[in-house]
Amino acid sequence: MSDRNDSGDYRITTKNRHKRPIVSETPRPQKKREPSAWWSILNELGIQPSKALGQNFLHDRAIVRRIAESAEIAAGALVVEIGPGLGVLTQELAERAGRVIAIELDPRLASYLRERDLSHTEIVESDILQTDLRVLTGGEPYVVVANLPYSVATAAITHLLESSAPPARLVVMVQREVAERIVAAPPSMNLLAVSVQLFGHPRMMFTIGPGAFVPAPTVESAVIRIDVYDQSAIEPAERKVFFQMVKAGFRQKRKQLANALTAAPGLNKENVEPALIASGIDPTRRAQTLSLDDWVRLHGALRGLRADA
Repeated sequence: MSDRNDSGDYRITTKNRHKRPIVSETPRPQKKREPSAWWSILNELGIQPSKALGQNFLHDRAIVRRIAESAEIAAGALVVEIGPGLGVLTQELAERAGRVIAIELDPRLASYLRERDLSHTEIVESDILQTDLRVLTGGEPYVVVANLPYSVATAAITHLLESSAPPARLVVMVQREVAERIVAAPPSMNLLAVSVQLFGHPRMMFTIGPGAFVPAPTVESAVIRIDVYDQSAIEPAERKVFFQMVKAGFRQKRKQLANALTAAPGLNKENVEPALIASGIDPTRRAQTLSLDDWVRLHGALRGLRADA
């Protein structure tokens, strides 16, 4: 697992009424390979798991089933998996889906997975951040299920949500701290929360301890589900200006909005304060207290003032 852009540079939030209790997954007893067996496979492949790439391989099959169940995969559905690693989750997905496309960056792992010859599964050796999802899926509706490398998690989620052909939903494992930022709500909003919640409704499904991975990470992980909206509240042509405003607010989050937002291009005291008031937002509030709906209303008010200027 990994997360290349963990600086909080990307987005999500939901209202508290949508949240589910966070429950740590306790694997039930079952016949499975011991971690030493997975280490043997990695050694045979000449792979030393990279901390920089966030290579922590999930091996607990009880958790794998729980992830697949959270995705509610329909018979015949197309599933895209990112970072399949040794294929433990891939095998579970192949048993449930009509077709699986597994995107693996490491050529040694891609070769290993092809040799496993998993049913109706295509192994694509590629970087998800450089992958055109419309071309990959042929425009077919799809679901993303993945144990995301920690180093690219936020960047991958953003790439998927902002794609011209986004998935219907994502069920992904990320670092627990990242998951909590994604599902945040006022008064603890952040840029990542806004960025994700603009495109879909996120939920924390369950958390996972380090022992489910080889090698064991030093942090807890969490599985989140994002149900993607048919249409974003902000049109694509408006998103650059929208996020310039939001980033200005969070860049100086200790400042009152009336002052912090003036750092965004084209914004100043003369248009920021009237827009805040017109949006029903007290100018003395701070960025982390605003909901996604607040930001959308404020963007609309500022757009109107710009048009009148």
